[in-house]
Amino acid sequence: MWLSTLSESQRTALMGLAHNVVVSDGLLDPNEETMLGEFRREMSLSQSEEVEYLELDGIEQIFDSRGSRVVALLNLLRLSYSDGAFEIEEECLLKEISAAFEVADEEFLLLDNWVRRLVGLEEEAQSLMS
Repeated sequence: MWLSTLSESQRTALMGLAHNVVVSDGLLDPNEETMLGEFRREMSLSQSEEVEYLELDGIEQIFDSRGSRVVALLNLLRLSYSDGAFEIEEECLLKEISAAFEVADEEFLLLDNWVRRLVGLEEEAQSLMS
């Protein structure tokens, strides 16, 4: 969602952060893998390029605007729900990223709530198509 608005360095960094989220709970779910592919397509990144762990130090300098930070958090939250469970490890990592982005806990909860509602609507649409 809105990934095309990110700069090239932000796109690369987002894939690193997405990798961090996916491996944080120790499992790579097929739905997470699918969503990573969707991220790559939306950001016009190579499907074959390896993604590596990204250190959080200085991440706020890469995502240097409120808009880029919100886009990153919304997509990382969506990724964390793609396997059907928001694991504690994922939540802790996302809160750490949120703190680096200087996003208040209350705002993080609003973003999380928005993503949960989006996931619910997507599930509802899938059931309507079945």
